[in-house]
Amino acid sequence: MFQQIYERSHALDRQLSGPLVQERLRYLEYQAKRGAVRRTLREISVYLLVIIEHLPLRRKRVVSLQEIEVAAAHWGQDQSRRFGRQEPLMSLSRNRFRRHAVGWLSFLGWLKAPVCAPEAPQLAAYIDFLRTERGLCEETIEGRRHNVAQLLEQMKERGHSLKQVTLAQLDALLLERYGERHYAPRTIQGHACGLRAFFQHAESRHWCPPGIAQGIQVPRVYRHATLPSSPSWQDVQRLLNTTEGSRPTDIRDRAILLLLAVYGLRSGEVRRLRLEDLDWEQETLTITHSKSGRSQTYPLSRTAGQAIIRYLKEVRPQCSCREIFLPMRAPLRPLNSSAIFQLVNRRMKALDIPVLHHGPHALRHACATRLINQGLPLKAIADQLGHRSLETTRIYAKVDLPRLREVARLDLGGLL
Repeated sequence: MFQQIYERSHALDRQLSGPLVQERLRYLEYQAKRGAVRRTLREISVYLLVIIEHLPLRRKRVVSLQEIEVAAAHWGQDQSRRFGRQEPLMSLSRNRFRRHAVGWLSFLGWLKAPVCAPEAPQLAAYIDFLRTERGLCEETIEGRRHNVAQLLEQMKERGHSLKQVTLAQLDALLLERYGERHYAPRTIQGHACGLRAFFQHAESRHWCPPGIAQGIQVPRVYRHATLPSSPSWQDVQRLLNTTEGSRPTDIRDRAILLLLAVYGLRSGEVRRLRLEDLDWEQETLTITHSKSGRSQTYPLSRTAGQAIIRYLKEVRPQCSCREIFLPMRAPLRPLNSSAIFQLVNRRMKALDIPVLHHGPHALRHACATRLINQGLPLKAIADQLGHRSLETTRIYAKVDLPRLREVARLDLGGLL
C-alpha cells in the first residue's frame, strides 16, 4: 500500500520505519476500499505519523477525545507559527488532525467512548416517540433532537439535572444561548416551541418537575410579518454562470443549483435524490418532499437534465450508492446535511449577492417569487413547491411589487 502512495524513497522509508506500521497499513487499506484516491491516502498517512507523535502513541492504548482535542490544538498552533499564517491554517490543521485521529482510533477500537449525559436515554426515548407516535419527518426530528441536545449539554455544563431543573435555571440557560448569537425572532419561536413540546413529554414521563413546559415563554411573531429573503432572478443567473466551467466541482454544483432554483427544491430533497428517481424515457423527475413525505413527479427540464447527465457521465464516481450527488473526495457516501449549504453559501458570498441568508433556501424563495411575478396562480405554485396549504404559499404574493404598483395606480374614483 505504501508503495502505491509514495514514489520518493525517503517518504516511503519514513512510513515503513515509523511506529505502528501494521495498524496504519490496515487503516489505509480500509480507506482505499471505501474509494479514497491517492492524494487522500497520502494525506491520511502523513497525519497518522503526526498523530502518533503528538498524542504520543507508540503501542495500543485507549485515547480520549479530550486528549485528541489538546493535541490537535497544539498541532494547529505549530503549523500556524511555522508557516507564518494565523487562524485559517490553524483551524484547517486542527480539524484535519481531529478528523483523522478520531477515524483511525475508532477503526482500531482504541478511542474511549464519551461519557453519555444522564439525560441521553430520555432524549433517545423522546426521539423514538416523535418518530413512531407523532410520525414526524426525519428532518423535523433531527431539528428537535439538535435543539434539545444543546439544552441538555448546557444543563450538564452548569451542573443542572433534568430531574431537578427549575424555571429560573432554564430561563438563564436560554438567555445565555440566544444572547450569544443574533437569532431571528422566528428561529427563537421555533426553538421555544420545540423545547416546550419536549418538556411536556418529559412531564408526562416524570422526567422533570411539573410546570416547566407551561413556564416556557414563546415569543409572539405575527404571521407574514417578514418578507422572504431571496436573490433576484438576475442574481440567480449570475450564480449559475459561476458553474459554466469544466472543473468537476462546477459540473456537479451546476446540476445541484439548477434543481434548487428551477424546481424550488429543499436541500434535503436534492441530497436524497436517487438514480431511480430519474425516468429518462418519460423525461420526468420524482421528488420525495422532506416535510410531507409525499412523492411528486415533475417534468424534467432540458437544461437540468443535461446538467445531471454531464455530472453522471464525467464526474460521478462508480460506487454502490444510489444517491445521485456524492462528495468530490472519498469516502464516497451521500452528501451530509451541510454540504449543499456550504456550496451555495460559498458561491453566493463570492458574488456579494445582497440577501439576508446565503443558503439553498434563498433559491427556493427566488423560484417562488419568480413564479408569482410571472402571474401563475397560487395553487400552481403550491404544487410546484410541494406545499400542502395555500397559506404557506400566500406569503410570496407580498413580494410581487410590480403588480402591487399596478393596483396602486388604478383610478378608484368611480368606485367611491
